[in-house]
Amino acid sequence: MLNFRALLFILGIFLSALTGFMLIPLSLAVYLGEATSGAFARSCLYCGVAAAICLHNGQKKRLQLNIRDMFILTSLTWIIVSLFAALPFTIYIGINYTDAFFETMSGITTTGSTILSGLDDMDRSILIWRSLLQWFGGIGFIVMAVAILPFLNVGGMRLFRTESSDWSDKTVPRTQLMAKHLLFAYCSLTLLCYVAFHYSGMSWFDAINHAMGTLSTGGFSTSDKSMAAFSNQAQWFAILFMISGALPLLLFVYSLQQSSLKVWNDAQVKGFLIFICIVSLSLGSWLSHVKDMPFMDALRLSTFNVVSVITTTGFGLTDFDSWGTLASITLFFLLFVGGCSGSTSGGIKIFRFQIAAAVMVQQLKQQFHPKSVFKSRYNNQIINQEIVNSLVTFMLLFILLFVIITVILVATGLDLVTSISGSITAISNVGPGIGKVIGPSSNFASIPNVAKWALAIGMLMGRLEILTVAVLFHPKFWRF
Repeated sequence: MLNFRALLFILGIFLSALTGFMLIPLSLAVYLGEATSGAFARSCLYCGVAAAICLHNGQKKRLQLNIRDMFILTSLTWIIVSLFAALPFTIYIGINYTDAFFETMSGITTTGSTILSGLDDMDRSILIWRSLLQWFGGIGFIVMAVAILPFLNVGGMRLFRTESSDWSDKTVPRTQLMAKHLLFAYCSLTLLCYVAFHYSGMSWFDAINHAMGTLSTGGFSTSDKSMAAFSNQAQWFAILFMISGALPLLLFVYSLQQSSLKVWNDAQVKGFLIFICIVSLSLGSWLSHVKDMPFMDALRLSTFNVVSVITTTGFGLTDFDSWGTLASITLFFLLFVGGCSGSTSGGIKIFRFQIAAAVMVQQLKQQFHPKSVFKSRYNNQIINQEIVNSLVTFMLLFILLFVIITVILVATGLDLVTSISGSITAISNVGPGIGKVIGPSSNFASIPNVAKWALAIGMLMGRLEILTVAVLFHPKFWRF
């Protein structure tokens, strides 16, 4: 049976945390005398009351969650939190709830797609709220990726199973300690990013907002020009910290604990960094030659856009659609890739491509030596059939979800390029799409409401690794 009281109690904890986060923009609005103070005050009240009701009715001496509860909790938490976090947008700005929910889901899943414009003149409390949503969602997903998803064996992530993902009585205290270490590393990197941005010429407000958007690989900005509004130095710092946000946060924790760089000898990390270097240098060289621009400028533009897309941050710098077909198609395929497991980035993730390549090599060897037995390895671990099955299931569901959302978007009247790029950018949690409608120089305000709901669902499923949500639609899941 489902542990309703335990689920209610944990939801109450998350809503309490959300209420606490709302106090930050509320305090800023009161201090600056902004009209948003009333909207945030009402939102805090609604969210706080809901949290109190959940905590009161979910009180229990001991929380016991089975695997079914974990699947439900993982999806339900993101949905409920997004429903309440959307309130300030719709109360103050007056936009319809569809737009408010889209903006919120985009923020909390660290996607970065937006329906808002005029950011340069927008109230600061609203801007800080958007950034906080991404920062909150980023650390929430990291903890989930480390402690929950390997336990649920989602998409081959059992490879990264640690004590934090055991969920036995003996390991719960260790899980809590690991969560504290992850939060400390996340906050420390955010602070370093803030200092770097401020040093590069950003105001303190722009620096803190972009630091939260960068480490969470979210991509919300305080300007309609995004990172193009700031110095070249700030853009290089953004590249560095976008990459940091797309690396496994546990590696930063282990580096501090062991005072050693040996933990960075990781196949996933090396593959990710090498891939970025190859694509950035290739695209930069091509851009310098075709557009006849200085190589360092071409390298900065290409590296920034490549890193922004691969890490699924989605910061804008220039309209790469104007670079030509080769650049557009390259960046389109990069929308699928994503960063490392255990990071804030979305996408398919580098490790899945590496495992697929290892399995492919094994099958090729098997063709030449049918009677031999070959065992594929990844990071010195044997890739067993269970991991392969989980990965194949994930990939098939990823493609199926991509096709379904694309069809829905086409049915609403959007053109094919917008529909395809909109679908993949939502599922991969990248942010901007390709084309004139939702490209780097546009936003999602003009698309139909049905399309926004479809994309919001895609963002959620992509953020939760698809299988976590898809399993809820299987009839046997609900049979007691």
